[in-house]
Amino acid sequence: MGEVKVPVIVENAFDRERCFEGELLEEKIRSEQIKALVDTGATMLMLPQEIVERLGLRIRGKVIVTYADERKEERPRAGIVTVKVGERDTDVDCVVGHPNSEPLVGQIVLEAMDLLVDCTNRQLTPRPESPYLPLLKLK
Repeated sequence: MGEVKVPVIVENAFDRERCFEGELLEEKIRSEQIKALVDTGATMLMLPQEIVERLGLRIRGKVIVTYADERKEERPRAGIVTVKVGERDTDVDCVVGHPNSEPLVGQIVLEAMDLLVDCTNRQLTPRPESPYLPLLKLK
């Protein structure tokens, strides 16, 4: 098995809301298509600092992250960012990574969009039980 890197569109959710309200033209919505590493061991979306800045995301607090080598570090949390993979999207906060770090898609994004990691084909796919829309549990 190799790494799964997928095309993802990230967008400033506040810009989209302003567009819905007629305050901003659609072409002014800050968004980018990026390649992100799918990391099933990660909890949140992580975007490098320069992408967060280009999207104009607001710092909304701080979190402590634990890296694979067990180091812990306080990092800013920013948002709200809309994440689009294929025909699905969700709105989340993100961890602000170090400059030039690799964007990561973690479990919160995968679960919100009800996507599975297809390691063989190196892509994300909807679960067979939910081919058209995410199927979410509310128990």
